Amino acid sequence: MIIIVGLGNPGDKFKNTRHNVGFLAIDEFAKINNFEDFKLQKKFNAEISESGIEGKQIILVKPQTFMNDSGKSVSKITTTYKLPPTSLVVIHDDIDLPIGKIKIVKDRGSAGHKGVESIIKEIGSSDFIRFRIGIESQKPEIKNTKAKTIVLKNFSKDEKVLIDETIKKTAEAISYFLENGLEKTMNAYN
Repeated sequence: MIIIVGLGNPGDKFKNTRHNVGFLAIDEFAKINNFEDFKLQKKFNAEISESGIEGKQIILVKPQTFMNDSGKSVSKITTTYKLPPTSLVVIHDDIDLPIGKIKIVKDRGSAGHKGVESIIKEIGSSDFIRFRIGIESQKPEIKNTKAKTIVLKNFSKDEKVLIDETIKKTAEAISYFLENGLEKTMNAYN
């Protein structure tokens, strides 16, 4: 069993912000792989969709906590299913990567990402896979703003075109990972 978590903030107010690319990517992955609609499961405080791919049971998760508390939801799921951190894949925004870039890593620190930090704290390990999606703005007026402010901004029209392509590329990379494993995926997409 593999748990794939897309990070974001719940609610329409945050729907198209930079911080929500994890939600966007997991929605795209669910769509291209014909997963059922996400349903809220209160016991996990998350929206969940399940299916099988490549002979593996896959649980897609969108925590309905705010970003900084994502680990609480993830911990409840991994504990309930008695899964080790190595069964976890997390998709999230990364302010240190340019828009259009994805980077796949395993067993790394949070690098200041509060959602990832929360997951590491709650499950007691960083030994999971992360699909990092670049959200860094090229606009000087945004680029020099504090990270906390940037992640809650929407994408410009030009950036939106790039991020839409990146979301599709990320969904494809996740599918490729499920079929070919981590090493081949990192070689193909990093």
